[in-house]
Amino acid sequence: MNKIKMLNRISIDGYFASLNEASSGMEWFIHDPQVDQVAHEIGGKMNTLILGATTYRLFERSWVPYLTNPDAPAHLKEIAEELTAMTKIVFSTSIKNPSWANTLLYEGDVIEVARQLKEAANASDILLLGSGSIVQQLASAKLIDEYIFIVTPVVSGQGKALFCAEKQLDLQLVRSEAFESGNVILHYLQK
Repeated sequence: MNKIKMLNRISIDGYFASLNEASSGMEWFIHDPQVDQVAHEIGGKMNTLILGATTYRLFERSWVPYLTNPDAPAHLKEIAEELTAMTKIVFSTSIKNPSWANTLLYEGDVIEVARQLKEAANASDILLLGSGSIVQQLASAKLIDEYIFIVTPVVSGQGKALFCAEKQLDLQLVRSEAFESGNVILHYLQK
């Protein structure tokens, strides 16, 4: 069975995005290529990405321009190419004609689609980025197999909380690593 792996950057106080949707929502993240490399190693090679509409729009606005920008830093262009090549499963009722390559729109039941993706033959593990409401739904249904957090050394004070769980989630820590940038990666398995 394919695994769903959630990867999110969070502040120390548990926020994954700012309240200002006009911004990138990531103003307080401390970028560190070493952290990106380790997160990529932990996650492994995946060809499917689950996104909500807000995260999709943000990613499309942020990553697609790197594909054609000759001055783009090589590591950012590489990430943009990898995200573009992935099949993007986007849950949205407002996006009608996505322009980013390999994007499939779904208006249906997030839980049912996630179950189908996990059971699909000849697929790979599935990456879930951002998309707080989807994280909350799949976590509540115990459909997320692995949680990878990049904890940024910032108390943001406000923002969008990654978890507003009604149920307790029991996780098992399998790896933690601190970096000179102050970021910490925490990798958990769903118990």
